[in-house]
Amino acid sequence: MTEFLRTGDAGYDEARTVWNAMIDRRPAVIARCASAADVAEAVRFGRAAGLEIAVRCGGHNIAGLAVPEGGLMIDLTPMNAVRVDPSAQRAWVQGGALLGELDKATQEYGLATTAGNVSHTGVGGLTLGGGMGWLARRFGLSCDNVVSYEVVTADGDVVRASADENPELFWGLRGGGGNFGIVTSFEFQLHQVGTRALIVEFTYPISAGFDVLRAWRELNVDAPREATFTANITGDSVTVGYVWVGEGGYDLLPAFRALGPVTGEVVEETTYLKLQTRDDNVQGHRFRRYWKGHYFKSLPDEAIRALVDNPGISASLQAYGGAIADVPEENAAFSHRDTLFEFVTAARWEDPADDAEQIGRLRGYAATVAPYASGAYVNVLNDDPINRAFPPATLKRLIALKTAYDPDNVFHLNQNIRPGEPDDESAA
Repeated sequence: MTEFLRTGDAGYDEARTVWNAMIDRRPAVIARCASAADVAEAVRFGRAAGLEIAVRCGGHNIAGLAVPEGGLMIDLTPMNAVRVDPSAQRAWVQGGALLGELDKATQEYGLATTAGNVSHTGVGGLTLGGGMGWLARRFGLSCDNVVSYEVVTADGDVVRASADENPELFWGLRGGGGNFGIVTSFEFQLHQVGTRALIVEFTYPISAGFDVLRAWRELNVDAPREATFTANITGDSVTVGYVWVGEGGYDLLPAFRALGPVTGEVVEETTYLKLQTRDDNVQGHRFRRYWKGHYFKSLPDEAIRALVDNPGISASLQAYGGAIADVPEENAAFSHRDTLFEFVTAARWEDPADDAEQIGRLRGYAATVAPYASGAYVNVLNDDPINRAFPPATLKRLIALKTAYDPDNVFHLNQNIRPGEPDDESAA
C-alpha cells in the first residue's frame, strides 16, 4: 500500500534528501510505493492532479532530478527486494533496490552481475543508463545483462519488455534512461565470479604523470578482460592500476612495477562485496557535488598532457572495451561502445559560497580535454545536451520510441528525450 508524505510528515525530509546536497526541493507529495500496482496508481494520480512527476530510487543523479519542486515524487525505495535462483543464475530485483542489496543476495552463491562501484547507488538509475562496473569488460554492461523489465507506462499500464515481448521498448530501456516508463522489476542474468577481488594501485609524482599515463595506456591494449584499468589524477600525483574480480590477477604486476619509481603501492586481496563498498561515501548526503564526463575513443599524447597540466584538479579514467564492445550498436540504446576510457572530473564541498568557483573549475578542466573526447555516458550528464550520449541515428530511434510510449513527456525529469516527429531535431 502506498504511503503518502507531505510537508511536516515524519519521514518527508528524509525522503526528499538526495546524494547531492545542492538539491533542496520540496515536492507537494511523496508517494512511497510498495508494488507495481502502487506505482501505476501514483502515475494516474499525478497526471489527474496535473503534478510534475519524478522518480526516486538511489537518489544519485547529480542534478537531483528525482526531486520535483511542488510536484509528485514517486519513491521506489520501499521496493527493494532481491530474489535469486542460483541454479538458473537469475536475479529478480525490484525497482527501488540499491546495488549493495543486489550484490549481497547474489554473492551468497558466488554469483554477480555487472553493477556500479558504489553500493548505495540505485539499481534502476544505473541500469537504465547503461551500467558500468568492474565486471563490464567480462560480461557487458548492467543493461546487457537484463533479461526482462516490468514497466509502468505513462498511461499507468504495467507491461513487460524483453527480447520477445515489446522488443523496441526493451531496446530503449537498455541505455535510454528513464524516458519510457518506471521500471518496477529487473530480471538479470548472473555469472559465476566467486567472491574474490584484487585491487592494484601504483602512485607516482605528478611530474612523472605524462610518461606513466602513456605507458599505462599501452599496457591497456592487451589487458585481459578480467582486468579493468583505472587511473586517478590529483594535484600532486597520478595513480594507475587495475581491479581484477576472481582468481589470479598477479601476472600484470611486473609490467606495472616497471613503469618507474613509485611513491605508493597497493596490492590488496579483498572480497567482491568489500570492493563494491570501497568507494561508498560514509559522510552520507551532506556534500554539495558537481561533475563532468567525457568518453575517449583514443587517448593521444595531447590528451594526456591536458589531463596532467591542470594543478589542483582531480579526475579519473576507467577502461571500457572487452564485452562492452562486443554488443552491436543497434542492439541497445546505449551508445559509444567503441569507447576506450571514460573520464570523470568531480568535486565535493560544503559551503554554498563555493558553488560558482567549484563548478567553474570543473567546467574549465573538462573543456580543456573536450577536443580529444567523443560523447559521454548518459548517467554523468548534468547540464549537457542529450546528443552527447547518443549519435543521430540512435537518437532518432529513441525519439520515435518516446513519442509512442510517452507523447506528453510525463517522464521528463531525467536526461530527457522529448517526443516529436522522428526527424524533428528539436525533440533532442
